[in-house]
Amino acid sequence: MKTGFFRAACGPLASALCVLVLGAVVSAQTVRPVINELGNPAKGRVEYINDGLTPLNVVLEAKSFTVSETGEISYRPLDPSIHLKLSTTSFRIQPQQTYYVFYEASSPQSPSWFVIYANFTGFAFRTAQGMNVRLQLPHTVYLLPKHSVEKSELHIARAELDTVQNKVSIEVENTGNNFGRILQTQLLYSKKKVEAPGFPVFPHSKRILEVPLEQKAVGENVPVEVSLQLEKFKMEEKLVRHDAPAVASTGPNGAPVAAGTRGGDTP
Repeated sequence: MKTGFFRAACGPLASALCVLVLGAVVSAQTVRPVINELGNPAKGRVEYINDGLTPLNVVLEAKSFTVSETGEISYRPLDPSIHLKLSTTSFRIQPQQTYYVFYEASSPQSPSWFVIYANFTGFAFRTAQGMNVRLQLPHTVYLLPKHSVEKSELHIARAELDTVQNKVSIEVENTGNNFGRILQTQLLYSKKKVEAPGFPVFPHSKRILEVPLEQKAVGENVPVEVSLQLEKFKMEEKLVRHDAPAVASTGPNGAPVAAGTRGGDTP
């Protein structure tokens, strides 16, 4: 019997209905918390909530992962150096019920991180292609040392405003051995502040965040500075503006004339 992720294609005729049904699936199942930052070794607990009307089967799978500079995540089998003990790896949740899973985790290296994926199956419907629905929800665990990242270990390598693509690009570099988390990103304008997502910064790595602007960057709608808030300190950087390159014209003899001058005339 075919099985697919909830994001499987629904087909053009059934797409609207499929989006509604799958949206209800996502809202009816919850994993709490999504992220857990603990010491090393650590003891943790996850809540799996089934707010739907159908009993569901859940299978847990732990994986290690790597995050690229632009935020793409690559998964792999759990690293042998991470020792994880789960109170159970499979269970069944009745409708309107919550199931608790406890775990112990340790690693000889700090920081370390991994994800526990919960695979929900048993939904009472299928996709338009006849595929069973399987919903995956993550619980991400960070095993951290006592010391957190220092301000001297983080710096904003790039903060740019691209007026052509109407976006802000931020590049943050972590030169230290500790894990850091940007709790809040803010774009500062002359008369307002706009919030953008936070993000993790892993040891000895860079992270690039691109923030599309909701309004065209003209007049008062031009961000001038970026602010990054961490738990113990804040970083701020002026934005460097990049406009469309000026188009050179040609004079009467075909020679290029610098932008801002009239065709061949002396300014």
